[in-house]
Amino acid sequence: MSAAMWGAVLGGALSGGLLLVVTRVLALRRPLLSVRVLPYVRDLDRDPSGPRPATGTGATSAAVGVFGPLLHAAADAVERVLGGAASVRRRLQRAGLDLTVQEFRVQQVIWGLIGFSVGAAWSLLRALTHPGGAVLAVLVCAIAFASGVLLRDNHLSSQVKSRERRMLAEFPTVAELLALSVAAGESPVAALDRVVRRSGGELSRDLARVLADVRTGQPVALAFDRLAATTGLPLVARFAHGIAVAMERGTPLADVLHAQAADVREAGRRELIESAARKEIAMMVPVVFLVLPVTVLFAFWPGVVGLSLVAP
Repeated sequence: MSAAMWGAVLGGALSGGLLLVVTRVLALRRPLLSVRVLPYVRDLDRDPSGPRPATGTGATSAAVGVFGPLLHAAADAVERVLGGAASVRRRLQRAGLDLTVQEFRVQQVIWGLIGFSVGAAWSLLRALTHPGGAVLAVLVCAIAFASGVLLRDNHLSSQVKSRERRMLAEFPTVAELLALSVAAGESPVAALDRVVRRSGGELSRDLARVLADVRTGQPVALAFDRLAATTGLPLVARFAHGIAVAMERGTPLADVLHAQAADVREAGRRELIESAARKEIAMMVPVVFLVLPVTVLFAFWPGVVGLSLVAP
């Protein structure tokens, strides 16, 4: 084949590749219908299992298109080995993460691959200095992958605890604001809207979802019952149940909210006292093993030195 023919083939291949790249970039730049409609239905509680708007860049979309099927297959394998999809879904809701179980399993696989990379790098460096030991290298890589998968699960549990701790910290203030708004003559929905607009935090986000459910036509009592069923905090569940019962039976809502806030403050005070009692023994460790020996040494050492000087 002559040079002109090679030039024509390479030019055609380059033109086709550029055409494909330009076509894909134009398709990625076109906003989806869900992205255009989302600002007008932002108050609605989006179904986590439904379609999600694509917000990534072209490179990210290309990476997802190439490695996505492999990651999803690995995530399915992790799901079959570990199981517990209901528990994971429950913890994702309690952590306030907008993720599905499949997406969480993909994150676990990614963390596992990071651990596998660290184990493989360590095994490669060890192989350069100490040849052999292939079985040990494989075992280290497998343990590193499993450790990464389990570490993401533990991180999810820590996210749940951190979010619930923040919710307990802001709960008395939110309850008092609701009680003041209701006592001022506002309806429960208007008071909830005022508190959601004036506050920010984890509990406010949950109340915003309750408000979105109410605005879509769901009864107020049923929306708070749903909040009580999804939350992992007994105090917040009791608060939601109290509001639901007050709405159904006509109980004065302001008194219920004030009582709920007082109960939460009392529970926080009791937890602080219990925490101090548990840490009292730990506080004795440096006193007994550090301060006391030094004090005894300063008290008896001069006498020992004096006896050694006086003794013949």
